[in-house]
Amino acid sequence: MMNLHVHIDQHSGFCFGVVYAIEMAEEILDEQGYLYCLGDIVHNDEEVNRLTKKGLKIINHDELQDLKDEKVLIRAHGEPPSTYELSIKNNLTLIDASCPVVLKLQNRIKNSFDKKETIYIYGKHGHAEVVGLLGQTNNEAVVFQDISELDLPNLPKNLTLYSQTTKSTDKFYEINAILKENDITVNTNDTICRQVSNRDKELRAFAEKFDKIIFVSGTKSSNGKVLYNVCKEKNPNTHFVSNQDQVSPSWFSPNDTVGICGATSTPMWLMEQVKERLSKF
Repeated sequence: MMNLHVHIDQHSGFCFGVVYAIEMAEEILDEQGYLYCLGDIVHNDEEVNRLTKKGLKIINHDELQDLKDEKVLIRAHGEPPSTYELSIKNNLTLIDASCPVVLKLQNRIKNSFDKKETIYIYGKHGHAEVVGLLGQTNNEAVVFQDISELDLPNLPKNLTLYSQTTKSTDKFYEINAILKENDITVNTNDTICRQVSNRDKELRAFAEKFDKIIFVSGTKSSNGKVLYNVCKEKNPNTHFVSNQDQVSPSWFSPNDTVGICGATSTPMWLMEQVKERLSKF
């Protein structure tokens, strides 16, 4: 036995938006035994598998077109107006679990669009939340995930800047500064969720406390990739896993202290499973 000293970061795990969506889903699954969900309810395959076993049916936008007279869950990422329009046409009952932070952002972008502002959104191309944000602008806003994508000399001299809620605060303000340095007047809207962005600082402190770090996350999670790199930067002995089976005994030495943490889309039960596996080494 290696006698590992293992601690789970109690600040890790689902953000309140994901908790809300999953609670709503489980309530309806308990009542009627099945529920349609538009896209993965959370970017974590293990949690999605748990819920599909309970009757959650994941569908995409093409499949939604043919669905009628059913209940459909809108996940925390939110949806564009076209989804709500289709639900009326197909007599669908939407169980709207859109995160309040995302809904507030959608409304702000819609107001900017109605005022004919030139809108730029710092976010991941094709991300579910970003698709919903773009929908508020009739898909006219410009989305970029790195400043290098923008042709700075030819940008409009006045623009309105927003951000996907889960992006890095530091990176957002760095982009804001670069735009201003290029003589662009920026109407800056910091719309990053602090429950997510504050995890950066908390994880930096957490990662330094242990010999080894196990970061638990789904491979589809943008937030997971960012936070894993935060840990890796502070503690090079950080390992990324999506489930307990991926944890290798070769990573550890006897009496190591081990910290387990995860993304805002990582369920606590999954981190508990990883801890359980470590106890057997």
